[in-house]
Amino acid sequence: MGCLLLILFLAFPRVALLLLYFFTNYLQRAYHQMVIPLLGFIFLPLTTLAYAWMVNTGRPTVGINLIILLVAVIIDLGGLGGGAFSRRRD
Repeated sequence: MGCLLLILFLAFPRVALLLLYFFTNYLQRAYHQMVIPLLGFIFLPLTTLAYAWMVNTGRPTVGINLIILLVAVIIDLGGLGGGAFSRRRD
């Protein structure tokens, strides 16, 4: 069940953010104001999930955790850049 949930979060991070927002207080514990998660929902959803996971599990943002966060940023930015490239190519 855990692996299926991880696949859901990685494949559909915006859906996962909505589910976490409406059914848990996971995002409220990580972010004290809802402006950052709202911007994260629009621009960097996987990064928002990764940071919320780090804060809620008490992990520091150094070492391997920082690498996880940077990989999430790269994946999010790659998705944005890939869409812009395909629109320009047509």
